Amino acid sequence: MLIEKKKKANWKKSEQDVGHTLLQDNACYVLITCGKPSEDGKMQVEMIYEGDVSLAAYLIESAQGLLDNHE
Repeated sequence: MLIEKKKKANWKKSEQDVGHTLLQDNACYVLITCGKPSEDGKMQVEMIYEGDVSLAAYLIESAQGLLDNHE
C-alpha cells in the first residue's frame, strides 16, 4: 500500500477550502483517503494533517481504537 503525505502548500484549491473549514473550530485534523483498487489489488492512500504532529498521532491512535472496538 502506498502512503503519501501531502503538505498544505501542494493542495489544490478545493483541498485548501476543506482544510480551512476543518481548522475553523479544531486544533488539529487528519484526513485519510484512498483511491479505488487497481487490478492487482493495490490502492493509493493519502493522508493530510494540519496541526501539532503529536496531536495528529493521538487522533489516529484514538480512531484505531474506535474501529477495533466496533468489530
